[in-house]
Amino acid sequence: MRRTFDAVPARTAREGEPFADSWWGRAWVAALESLSMDGARLARGRAYADEGKVAAITVTPGRVVAYVHGSRPRPYRSELRLRTFTDTGWDTLLDAVAAHPGHLSALLAKEMPHSLADTARDADVRLLPGGDDLDPSCTCPDHGRPCKHVAALCYQTARLLDSDPFVLLLMRGRGERELLDELGRRNAEHSARERPAAPPVPPSLPAA
Repeated sequence: MRRTFDAVPARTAREGEPFADSWWGRAWVAALESLSMDGARLARGRAYADEGKVAAITVTPGRVVAYVHGSRPRPYRSELRLRTFTDTGWDTLLDAVAAHPGHLSALLAKEMPHSLADTARDADVRLLPGGDDLDPSCTCPDHGRPCKHVAALCYQTARLLDSDPFVLLLMRGRGERELLDELGRRNAEHSARERPAAPPVPPSLPAA
């Protein structure tokens, strides 16, 4: 229930290039940008992420934390909290996913199809966050929501989501191994319910 990711090295981004490659990574960035009313802080945060100023990122249920190097020698502790799902919400989501075997195959391939997010939404579970899901905090003196350090953390987190959508599911409250075991069990149960019943075996008769 805890994953720590090494710092991502600096990169050179072309002007106008999306920060995330996957559609779900870009949805995460959109949630961040809808949270902020200050484009200058977001731009500075993105530059910090591009410059490799975000240290190792630790993800636990409902929380993403990293130290971010700013203009001072000592880095700031930046944190982003988001809502985890209730047990009822997880049951609803997992049942819906298990009913579509392609969803499990996609997750195993480190993909998140649009249909999975649609299935979750139809089940009244919002998998991808909105701005109102995110609660930023930082030890820096800037009281912006988010400040440039948390914005840098958020942008860098989008890269983690690009490579592994299970990071998002961990943020929502469940780890990868637990989810795969539970989805495998529910998928088998769903398949058994869908399988047609075997025809009755006729009674045996004496050879005579």
